[in-house]
Amino acid sequence: MANLMISLQLQDDMRHWRRHLHQYPETAFEENQTSDFIANKLTEFGLEVHRGLAQTGIVATLLAGNSSKKIALRADMDALFIQEQNTFAHRSRHDGKMHACGHDGHSAMLLGAAKVLAEQRNFNGTVYFIFQPAEEGRAGAKAMIDDGLFKQFPADCVFGMHNFPDIPAGHFAVKTGAIMAALDSFEIILNGKATHAAMPHLGNDVIVAAAQLINNLQTIVSRNVNPADSAVVTITQIHAGNTWNAIPDSVVLRGTFRCFDSAVQTLIADKIRQQLNAVCAAFGMGAELKLNPENPGYPVTFNTYAETALALQAATVVVGEDSVHTNPTPSMGSEDFAFMLQEKPGCYIWIGNGSSENSCLLHNPHYDFNDDILGVGVAYWVKLVEVALAV
Repeated sequence: MANLMISLQLQDDMRHWRRHLHQYPETAFEENQTSDFIANKLTEFGLEVHRGLAQTGIVATLLAGNSSKKIALRADMDALFIQEQNTFAHRSRHDGKMHACGHDGHSAMLLGAAKVLAEQRNFNGTVYFIFQPAEEGRAGAKAMIDDGLFKQFPADCVFGMHNFPDIPAGHFAVKTGAIMAALDSFEIILNGKATHAAMPHLGNDVIVAAAQLINNLQTIVSRNVNPADSAVVTITQIHAGNTWNAIPDSVVLRGTFRCFDSAVQTLIADKIRQQLNAVCAAFGMGAELKLNPENPGYPVTFNTYAETALALQAATVVVGEDSVHTNPTPSMGSEDFAFMLQEKPGCYIWIGNGSSENSCLLHNPHYDFNDDILGVGVAYWVKLVEVALAV
């Protein structure tokens, strides 16, 4: 249904745009060629283009009619540090980098929507098209906001969209409330006293202490978080020692915790401190705890009621009621669009990318965006603007 609303020529153009972006992936705050490509297209479509927020970010403005209403649509455009293992012609030409999350497709769809809306202008108000850098762990959304995004472009509400494997191609999933989890990372350094492996009584064994701490951290969710709330604490790195016959003087633990409630987020952080202090007291050693040591933590991605209703209405018009899932299971994955939703009411929707067979999962070296859903995504964006900014 949706593809009939989008010309075959535009669908072909978007396929070329998407595959071009896929071939030349760029990572956080270095999306210079990507930004040039997108800005040139937007200028060609006749939009007013602003560049420089968060270094490589783009905001394009399109006006129609005389309404004071303003809506913002956002796409992410950064890639990941993953070595692509696909062999098709449009595979990445930048070693160690690839579009393994579909941001190439997100950018192509928003470009397509900008082109259609600029040609048709079947709305009354202002549309801001936000092309955001550095979503993958570097909080590009926050950087754009800190640089004055919503002061310079004062949208009333903001909308985002992400492809999702194993939702049927072209279907949508959306719900009010928490749709993606908050994310915090942590680093713990245990400081003991090094000694010979044969004489552990002469030192403080940070390895044993770390093992005890890891076990204790796993009780935070099971014994402190309400079973009705979802949360997870995960240790992802352990670094200690460099030889067989010596107990090192320090060990580094790194990990993340995720949940859907800010109160639970605070509780977990407090319990990590408590468990760390208890283990240090028991083993007679010191420690350092750093929360979000390299990048900001991400808040909960929370969809507001009225804006979710608009997204649901638009998606239903495009693909039909039976192809819109209104009670999806929230994802423990995180999304920095959440920072925008802290500033403005809005909605984040998932568009189905089809089966994940052949390892076509997000953040996988075999992933590729499904070009067949480009037209569906554009149709959704266009209908959303027409619904939110009705003539």
